[in-house]
Amino acid sequence: MERIIGSEPAKSEQREEHWVSMSDLMAGLMMVFLLISVAFMLHVQQEQEKVKEVAVAYQNSQVALYQELYDEFVEDLPRWDAEIDQDSLEFRFNAPEVLFDTGKIGLKPGFQTILSDFFPRYLAVIQRFQDAIAEVRIEGHTSSIWNRYSTADEAYFNNMELSQGRTRAVLNYVYFLPTVAESKEWIKKNFAAVGFSSAHVVVDDKGVEDVNRSRRVSFKVVTNAETQIRKIIAN
Repeated sequence: MERIIGSEPAKSEQREEHWVSMSDLMAGLMMVFLLISVAFMLHVQQEQEKVKEVAVAYQNSQVALYQELYDEFVEDLPRWDAEIDQDSLEFRFNAPEVLFDTGKIGLKPGFQTILSDFFPRYLAVIQRFQDAIAEVRIEGHTSSIWNRYSTADEAYFNNMELSQGRTRAVLNYVYFLPTVAESKEWIKKNFAAVGFSSAHVVVDDKGVEDVNRSRRVSFKVVTNAETQIRKIIAN
């Protein structure tokens, strides 16, 4: 009997010890999970700070680049019928009658004169920001019109061929300017000629296409901020 009676406290104590050890284990695991969560949140916060720093740095670079372009060309913009978009860093030439003959890809003499003046100065400005530049696009845009006998689809692809030919003609002309001969390798690596056809027509407040303003050529700087942010996220 004593052996039987005496065995009950022993079993009870064993059960209590078992549950105490289990509770200690659970408390330890919770502490580990808590530490992991805190470490993860700190890591996320650090990554967010890095992304923010990159975004702020490139925003500052964009503002500075726009300001330098504006200061360089402010007196030329009216006589060239050109403008600089601060948000997209796009330098637009808006006078189609000066740029090309209708339906042709060859540069008109007046546009050649403008480019001979514009491009060396433009290149000198943007190269001061080359660490922040992913590429520079020469973009060609047309109206949605081809001729009255063509369908909308035919007009789109005819204008695509036209806009691509025009941007290649512009790039070919500025590339061979004697005043930028020392920068040819940089131009090769960083410039692209892109034709958009009528994908980005200019419309008025009522949504009606402005045919003349839609026919334009622009030089657009694309920064590498997105690439830098992706690298931070990947790490």
